[in-house]
Amino acid sequence: MTRYNGQVTPDSLFNLLSDSTRLRITTLLALEGELCVCEFTHALRDPQPKISRHLAIMREAGLVVARRQGTWMHYRICPDLPDWANRIIETAAGEVHGMDPFRRDLRALGAMDERPGDRSCA
Repeated sequence: MTRYNGQVTPDSLFNLLSDSTRLRITTLLALEGELCVCEFTHALRDPQPKISRHLAIMREAGLVVARRQGTWMHYRICPDLPDWANRIIETAAGEVHGMDPFRRDLRALGAMDERPGDRSCA
């Protein structure tokens, strides 16, 4: 598991969140905790390579950490982020989760059959 190494700065955080896909991923993580790549692809309705590319950027920047379970990669917001970064993420997620596309993402995720916590990714 990759750990936070002090790379997240205000500039880098806002740069990461300025991309719509990364903002949607971050919002889902803030609201749901740990999610598998298959859950992101289902919720955002984007192909796996696109989601994985954005997650790699986020991981390299120290925003998220990854955990492998079998063939599946699970992501969560880095627990070692500075408090200011966590407050920004939590506030943003709390304010936008009822707006589209975030609302649609949450609804799609909730309707997903066979989520990893249930058994395995579909």
